[in-house]
Amino acid sequence: MAGGMRRREPLGSVADRVARSGTPSAPAPATPLVKHCWVDGTHGRVAGLLLAWEQRGDGWWGRVVHPVATDADGWAVVVEWVPAALLEGV
Repeated sequence: MAGGMRRREPLGSVADRVARSGTPSAPAPATPLVKHCWVDGTHGRVAGLLLAWEQRGDGWWGRVVHPVATDADGWAVVVEWVPAALLEGV
């Protein structure tokens, strides 16, 4: 080929090039535990999102966000720790 051009091998993906360079790549962000659930409360069963689990002396508790009926004929959203016995997976 003219001009001293030669055929080069493909470079590969960015991940391949980083792996060959010996430079550590940035860690992947942690995937949060967010799952749909049912919350049994004073106003019946409502949908919620489970954000975390915690084991306490009296058993497992889930941190959930869910709606709660208000006195003003409406709803408010709360985040609270709820005993596992009041939670059910979807």
